[in-house]
Amino acid sequence: MNNTNTSVIPAVGRVLMATIFVMSGIGKLAAPAATMGYIASSGLPLPMLALVVAIAVELGGGLLLALGIQTRLVAAGLAAFSIVTGLAFHHAVGDQNQMIHLLKNIAMAGGLLQVVAFGAGAYSFDNRRAVSGGRQPA
Repeated sequence: MNNTNTSVIPAVGRVLMATIFVMSGIGKLAAPAATMGYIASSGLPLPMLALVVAIAVELGGGLLLALGIQTRLVAAGLAAFSIVTGLAFHHAVGDQNQMIHLLKNIAMAGGLLQVVAFGAGAYSFDNRRAVSGGRQPA
């Protein structure tokens, strides 16, 4: 039987989930005008502010998730971000491509809520801090 207290699986899962956020954040950094145009075309206000927030959430949150820093809080924030952006940008469910993107966002939120429920796992900064501080690992 696998001992979940020392399993690498939660770390691998965190990195896999974080990849989409980090890559999306990098994409937004590389093409800010295109991203702001897409935000504006969706009818959302303040495209520049939305771009900055999206980059911070995706790149910052993705890296924090991958490293296991404030993991439950970060995962909850990324889950909320995934649902909100899915509904804001992929609500045209009559279009099969948009439906797939919406379902992808919902599925990501579901995986992130698993991290909220069960914590970062053994290979994380959260766990290292808890063990060195004498607390129960997250």
